[in-house]
Amino acid sequence: MELENYAYQSRIDLSPLKAATDRIRAEIKKVIVGQDLAIDLILTAILADGHLLIEGVPGVAKTILAKLTAKCISAPFSRIQFTPDLMPSDVIGTSVFNEKLTDFEFKKGPVFANIVLIDEINRAPAKTQAALFEVMAERQITVDGQTRILSRPFTVLATQNPIEQEGTYRLPEAQLDRFLFKIDINYPTFEEEINIVKNHNTMNSEDETTAVEAVVSAAEIVKYQKLVRQIHAENSLVEYIAKIVVATRTNANLYLGASPRASIAILNASKAYAAMQGKDFITPDDVKFIASYVLRHRILLTPEREMEGLTATMVAKQIIEGVEVPR
Repeated sequence: MELENYAYQSRIDLSPLKAATDRIRAEIKKVIVGQDLAIDLILTAILADGHLLIEGVPGVAKTILAKLTAKCISAPFSRIQFTPDLMPSDVIGTSVFNEKLTDFEFKKGPVFANIVLIDEINRAPAKTQAALFEVMAERQITVDGQTRILSRPFTVLATQNPIEQEGTYRLPEAQLDRFLFKIDINYPTFEEEINIVKNHNTMNSEDETTAVEAVVSAAEIVKYQKLVRQIHAENSLVEYIAKIVVATRTNANLYLGASPRASIAILNASKAYAAMQGKDFITPDDVKFIASYVLRHRILLTPEREMEGLTATMVAKQIIEGVEVPR
């Protein structure tokens, strides 16, 4: 067969997965102007069975973007507004005495949903943050000695405002490590700003989510997540991922490097990103693109480098560029 007549054919049928992500993207774009990268990363996180931290100043559509994503998936959805007085039981649920049964009955909290939006996650104190550790890492809740398994898929989409400091709490490192990605929602361009205002001017409803329809079921998402795990990763690329993560632990600019959870996150997210492109294998470019979003919230700069104006994202990119790409 001549080279020009050769066409690559995927060994795994990824066309339903790609079609589903294209439909979700199209629905979200009915309301959201721009933010293509953020949308792709949200879809990647869901397919990789991970959680997402969305950071940005007020008014850049962080919450709307999360709500629209959830609306596109026909699955139970809940929203939790984090506040300084929020208790762990307000999130995971609590046992309440039932007079008819003369026994205690567990009342599920809002975290018992498939898509959970946590708005302003950095406004809750440490003990409420700790209530999320088990549910985010293990997809289960243990209350009163009884463990309850959450239904799949389970994804947490959390937002936070990096500017406002009053009434906020810094997220524990253990909490940050449970997020697959941390992404920034930036201000729109001038042209995008015009389109945003035009869309708002022509929209009949005050609720933007009414313009979006559910196009994928929860069962389909679970099926696609299983499909993503079948994406092939060469041993050389597995070693490449490990070299990147290990390099964060010996970098002089960093006080804290990334854990093995970061290596697994890069692998899973690279597979999901490749699947969205219709590929049943990952490439070095997939790894390089994904790695910075996985690492940026998992590494800590030394105080000296922070004072010099370096950021975790800058150092993560330097580390990634410094690791030799497998051939």
